[in-house]
Amino acid sequence: MIQRLFFLILLCIYLPAAHANETITFDKPPPSLKQWYKPQSKRNVWHHNMFKLRREIQAVNEYMTANDTEHTQKWALRLVTHYRKIAEMVPEWKDELELAWADKLETAAKQGELAAIGKAVKKLKQSCSSCHKHYRAQVATLYRAPDFSQVHVSLAGQQITYLDFMKQLMADVNRIKIAAEDGYKDKAQTALKALRGGIKTLGSSCSTCHKDAEARAYYLGDKTEKLLNDLEQDINSGKSGHTLGRLAVQACARCHGSHRIVYDLKTALD
Repeated sequence: MIQRLFFLILLCIYLPAAHANETITFDKPPPSLKQWYKPQSKRNVWHHNMFKLRREIQAVNEYMTANDTEHTQKWALRLVTHYRKIAEMVPEWKDELELAWADKLETAAKQGELAAIGKAVKKLKQSCSSCHKHYRAQVATLYRAPDFSQVHVSLAGQQITYLDFMKQLMADVNRIKIAAEDGYKDKAQTALKALRGGIKTLGSSCSTCHKDAEARAYYLGDKTEKLLNDLEQDINSGKSGHTLGRLAVQACARCHGSHRIVYDLKTALD
């Protein structure tokens, strides 16, 4: 779901421009940003700094509304600290920051001037929104999406790349369709047997990230097993097309809707 949201964000930002100019242009984030995300960093440090800023802006606005000067000051000073940290972490963005307004916010917070605090926070929030508009979707795609390029799968005693493994599964699905349509039931059953083995292997590879067995079972559990069994029978009866389509949606398309879309974007941006 998160990956789909990232893709929709990208479409919302760039599709109007693409329609007008027939070209989609992405601004790549500065190289120094990468060090603040896994695996270069043990934690997604940059992301957590963004969480802090969002929380601090909300706290300042809510306490100002309540005329609570003490807590407004507390959260405003935290906001200044974490806003300035952006320039320390990604020097390339220093000139894009409203650091003068951060200084004004610090002064206003120390003096307890709520009106001045509100004006300064508004300016900082505008700079955050501008950066998010140009970079947030790309950053999420590059540094928070799964990277399958280093994943290998054991198939027939050999280690193959995840991409080659997916191509093999796709070939098995097509082989079933072709053979069944042309009346080669034995060939279709042989391809189905290979597909069964591939799906079983796929389930074990998914556990690298999906630790929850229930999550894996949603895609490759009992529903998928039943469709495989139904397909075996339908091949013999000569009416396998509909069942094969349902299997492809259950075991393939649902995952592709999340992982493949964002991975293809990641590959294009990287």
